[in-house]
Amino acid sequence: MKKSYETLRRRLARSTASLIAVAAMALCSQAADQDKANSDAPKEQASAGGLEPLILKLPPPAFKGTPKDLQLSAYVEPLSDKPRPPMMVPPGLKNIAKGAKLTSSDKNATSSVLEKINDGDKEASDQSIIFLRKGTQWVQMDLGAPQELFAIVLWHAHNTAKVYHSVIVQLSDDPDFLKDVRTIFNNDQENKSGLGVGTDREYFETFEGKLINGKGAKARYIRFYSKGSTESALNEYTEIEVYGRPAQ
Repeated sequence: MKKSYETLRRRLARSTASLIAVAAMALCSQAADQDKANSDAPKEQASAGGLEPLILKLPPPAFKGTPKDLQLSAYVEPLSDKPRPPMMVPPGLKNIAKGAKLTSSDKNATSSVLEKINDGDKEASDQSIIFLRKGTQWVQMDLGAPQELFAIVLWHAHNTAKVYHSVIVQLSDDPDFLKDVRTIFNNDQENKSGLGVGTDREYFETFEGKLINGKGAKARYIRFYSKGSTESALNEYTEIEVYGRPAQ
């Protein structure tokens, strides 16, 4: 009788251990499925929202590291050595800056000079850069008709590590920018250009350019301001790309 009881107790113990093991495996599997669902959620949300990463063709880097003798403001972004995360945008966008008419506050900048800004050449060579006079200067882009803007990529000269000042991007449907002016980027935190105090940060110019979120704003004209850099009082531009679609 004692032997039968002992055998039964051992069998029950083995059955209980098996049940605990099965339950543990089920919980682990459930947790793994939940982790996968959580990791897939942003992808599913992006897909559900009809968004995709903006693919940019970038020029090769022209420098490494940061010079130690630069005079920087207190609101300069640190120079990162990591690739920039892609911006999520609606599918089917095109670079609508190609062929757009360009004008400038610097009357010495002829149309043949300004057309370098949207010719597709983003290289850091001197041949790819245009120079505007000292002081606050702007370049204006006419998109021909109101467009829905999602991403703007701005390359000043990126041949050396430098920071440009009073970088401001404004939108309007008025070619003279006297009304309906909207600012989508402004790092002039000291209002040195007199266009309002900015809240964005200054940044090091690199081969990646400055990627600005247009957030679907609608406009025909875009103005790009600057006021020299840590290297020169001149205003330098290499390329501007604008990703959008006709406004509905």
